[in-house]
Amino acid sequence: MLSWSLTFLIIALIAAALGFGGVAGTAAGIAKVLFFVFLIIFLVSLVTGRRVA
Repeated sequence: MLSWSLTFLIIALIAAALGFGGVAGTAAGIAKVLFFVFLIIFLVSLVTGRRVA
């Protein structure tokens, strides 16, 4: 999940550098959502002591 977040972040940075504002904004939004989903799953697995896929 974290790798997908980093992938979309890199896409957003490249698109922003090339001037594609809409694509950059969308990719950054997706990266933010995926990062928070990863963070929530990580914290749940940390608290329960089990591996959550």
